[in-house]
Amino acid sequence: MPTLVNQETLHGKRILFACVPGDGHFNPLTSLAKHLQTLGCDVRWYTSAHYAEKLKKLAVRHYPFIKALDVPSEKVDEIFPERKAIKGQIKKLNFDMINYFILRSTEYFADIQAIHQQWPIDAIVADCVFSAIPFIRPLLHIPLISVGVLPLIQTSKDLAPPGLGLEPSDSWLGKLKQDFMKTMANRVLFKKPNQLLFSLLDQRNIPHTESNMFDVLVNSSTIFLQTGTPGFEYKRSDLGKNIRFLGPLLPYRSPDSDRTTWHDDRLDHYRKVILVTQGTVEKDVDKLLVPTLEAFKQTDTLVVVTTGGSQTESLRARYPYANLIIEDFIAFDDIMPHTDLFITNGGFGGVLQAVQYGLPMVVAGIHEGKNEIAARVGYFNYGINLNTETPKPEQLRKAITKLEAIPTYKNNVQGLADEFRAYPVNDLFAGYVAQALTSVAA
Repeated sequence: MPTLVNQETLHGKRILFACVPGDGHFNPLTSLAKHLQTLGCDVRWYTSAHYAEKLKKLAVRHYPFIKALDVPSEKVDEIFPERKAIKGQIKKLNFDMINYFILRSTEYFADIQAIHQQWPIDAIVADCVFSAIPFIRPLLHIPLISVGVLPLIQTSKDLAPPGLGLEPSDSWLGKLKQDFMKTMANRVLFKKPNQLLFSLLDQRNIPHTESNMFDVLVNSSTIFLQTGTPGFEYKRSDLGKNIRFLGPLLPYRSPDSDRTTWHDDRLDHYRKVILVTQGTVEKDVDKLLVPTLEAFKQTDTLVVVTTGGSQTESLRARYPYANLIIEDFIAFDDIMPHTDLFITNGGFGGVLQAVQYGLPMVVAGIHEGKNEIAARVGYFNYGINLNTETPKPEQLRKAITKLEAIPTYKNNVQGLADEFRAYPVNDLFAGYVAQALTSVAA
């Protein structure tokens, strides 16, 4: 871990944050940006116009996309209507890698280059799949700190290829299969996006020896800061030398917030409370919310549903039962202290926060990298991975019953929560930024 820095070390440094337009890429970085501000950094942010209002409230200057196509994750199917017809997991992942990420890379870089010309940047902090990362250090000679807002994306000789949600194997045959799958992933399954990125790098004479885009992103970073701790990551004998664990990264919350704390008296009258969410991006309530409501309606279990603003009123009308609470949004810090079990589609932020509160969980997620999060929850017995994004009510009932019956899940989550508390996220981050700046100065 780095030596903790004093305020003078970073005072006055010009730090540009940059991220792709998705809540899971923007929100986790907000606490880091605000912490650097308290240390006297001039912090600014390059991202979608979708986040202009949030950045205004954070008092962070916003640089919007100019040359880059603005594709907020909530509107990806609207901007790319052909995506709706893609059903296969691999085909959809290929489409997203090409259209949402790689084709935006040179556009992002052009915008950042223009920003750098008017406001000389000392360092850039970017989410780990911000696709301009490989261009920044070779062409602008600026230190770049990547933040892993997904489970670690680096390829390893000990693991299956990232992105497929596969648990590691200990057997000789299993390892042989993993090696074969890595070759297949690089040369067949994800050949098109990999070759597209390589061609863009070649056009600018940027050397690369990696076999896939994920490794390019990791290796192009001065320091790669992985959200979470070793207890939520598979063991690797070949962990990249620039990779560090940062601890549980959660969105900024103003200490002087005057918001009203959410509470419902029913929380005090039920022996068991289940919280269920499918985040803000997923709009189809029939995938997880409806099956959960069906599974536990009119039971002695209190179910608290957060819809992210999707069909809240219609769900309330459809499920008017006393043991069901349905809200657009509830701050997890308000509800999780009263919760016993967590059902989620695998959003990383929600999972990390559930761990902090020691909640065993049921995970039902496949797309947008959620299969990797679900796989880790299942592998380490922090909960149950249902390996689907459309569970049946009976599957959910059985999973909840199993979590209650086997204390291993609760004990394991509590152990990970203890590990989380050993990582002072903001102080570690400031130390790593100082390290990156020092390495360039040297």
